[in-house]
Formats: sequence, structure tokens, C-alpha cells
Amino acid sequence: MSKRVGLFAGSFDPPTLGHLDLIQRALHVVDELIVGVGINAEKVPWLPAKKRVELLSSLVPARVTVISFSGLAVDAARERGADVLVRGIRTAADAEMESQMVLANRRLSPGLETVLLVASTDVTHISGRLVRDVHRAGGDVSVFVPRPVADALNAL
Repeated sequence: MSKRVGLFAGSFDPPTLGHLDLIQRALHVVDELIVGVGINAEKVPWLPAKKRVELLSSLVPARVTVISFSGLAVDAARERGADVLVRGIRTAADAEMESQMVLANRRLSPGLETVLLVASTDVTHISGRLVRDVHRAGGDVSVFVPRPVADALNAL
């Protein structure tokens, strides 16, 4: 039986407890997981990609590899031998957007399947935007992100 390799792509800006929940749960679906920190040249990131990769690498189990990539997630998956895209959904709006992305990705890379994981109830409200907004307003983000991420944000 061949090994199932998944790619969980996102901006992870910053990495949250929600991301870590999905990473742990994705390991029940795939044998090996690649977390792909996407670099979008049109967006100014809050944390540099190198820092996001470093933080995530320190937080994930051994069966997870963290990389950065630019371009399409389907291309990153193909280049790294992944046969499954892992995506998380928190809301009905996420589900609608992700279903459109699944169809587009299926056209771009027909052999690549997508698995949508619904966020756990205790982290479904957490988003990178929420964390950035709370941090900008001087609030404590440690209830939304792992301690190393909170420390990195407080060092900004």
C-alpha cells in the first residue's frame, strides 16, 4: 500500500491553535503531512515566511514537514509528491469558498484529492485576522496561538 502524503497550504500569518488542531487531525487521514506556508507577493505579511516556517516547525510532530512555497498549492503538492490537499473550514462561508476551490483544483490537477476538515468547536472562532486585530489593540493573544507564536508577536 502506498503512503498518502497530504499538503495543508495556507498563509499561517500567524500560526494559530486552529491550524495546529487541523494539522493533528489531518494526520489521521494521511501518513505524512506537508504544511505549506504560502508566499503571496501581492500581500504584505505580518510575520515573514521564514519566521512562520520556523514557528510551525517547532510546533508540529515528526510526520509533518514545513515548507514555504509561492504559486499554486496544486503545483506545490505535485512538486512534493502529495496526493491529497488538506483544507480547513470554520464557517458555512468557508465551506462555500472551499468547494469552489476544490472544483478548480480538480481541473488544474485531476489526480489530486481534497479533504475538508471542519474546525473543532473550541477553535472554530480563531482566525489569523482575529489574532492580528486583538494584538494590534493590545490584547492578549495567548488564548488563540501557541506560546512561541505569542512571544514572536509580542517581539514585533
